[in-house]
Amino acid sequence: MAEKNFKITAETGIHARPATQLVNKAGQYESEVTLEHNGKSVNLKSIMGVMSLGVGQGAEVTIKAEGPDADEALAGLEGVMKEGLAE
Repeated sequence: MAEKNFKITAETGIHARPATQLVNKAGQYESEVTLEHNGKSVNLKSIMGVMSLGVGQGAEVTIKAEGPDADEALAGLEGVMKEGLAE
């Protein structure tokens, strides 16, 4: 299993557009990918799940990937997060 923590820096948090980008990127991998925030964990391949977390600016989130391409999935998702969404 691979995991990485991020701090959301985007003023609007993870709203519809970045959530869609994350879900689309997660869908490119075979691994199971989850997004965790405030003790809740959702499937990062589910737009409704991601939106249900209500992640705002300053929030700490963890992305976990488990499967045959977990490291690759985490690297790809980190790229999306670093594009102005998180540090």
